[in-house]
Amino acid sequence: MTKKLKLTQGEERKFYVKRMFNAIARRYDLLNHLLSFGIDILWRKKAIRKLNVAADGLVLDLACGTGDFALETIRQKKCRVVGVDIAAQMLVFGNRKKQIKKEGKRLCFANGDGERLPFADNTFDGATIAFGIRNMGDMDQALREFARVLKSGAALVVLEFSLPQFKPFRAVYLFYFKHILPHIGALISGDREAYSYLPLSVGEFPSVPDFRRKMEQAGFTNINHWRLLNGVAVIYRGRSI
Repeated sequence: MTKKLKLTQGEERKFYVKRMFNAIARRYDLLNHLLSFGIDILWRKKAIRKLNVAADGLVLDLACGTGDFALETIRQKKCRVVGVDIAAQMLVFGNRKKQIKKEGKRLCFANGDGERLPFADNTFDGATIAFGIRNMGDMDQALREFARVLKSGAALVVLEFSLPQFKPFRAVYLFYFKHILPHIGALISGDREAYSYLPLSVGEFPSVPDFRRKMEQAGFTNINHWRLLNGVAVIYRGRSI
């Protein structure tokens, strides 16, 4: 399966990702925090601080999962958020969370495809995506859709995994990522394939200069990036032309 997945793109990849995230939705939040030792929470907060949006502005959060990133955006920015995810089961758990969080009143969910967003041009005052852009069947098309639905000058903030720059740390990280994380993920979620997919998808993700170039080609300018934990993750920010 791993060899086949590496070669899979487009609609087939999207179908795989949709099925996989529907299957692990129940344990998704627990595993995120456990496997990252809780540091994913800090990364999300840092990424949202890079989003410039006025209070009561409208923000799109794509690949929103169960809504943690969207809810934190509302806490920090006092804005409104539309969360979109291709996996409907993720939104089931997101809606449950929304009902018990005071920020939930400013959040709504939609089941949708990031490469064919169901919104008019120039709709949003900002956009975010955390650990989701690498899962798109056509990453370039997803970036173009972000540019289309954003107002001119609005910011897109992307938080995504990368590979550490310091070689000794990189070796330790890759050992954990490839050999330990899949076992823990399988034990708790019951789906080993999902947590074998994670290191594979990160390994295939473009380098920082290449992803910046993709953002520029899709219609973004003033692109910046910030590496986290020696490059384990990277925050990117660009503005719609």
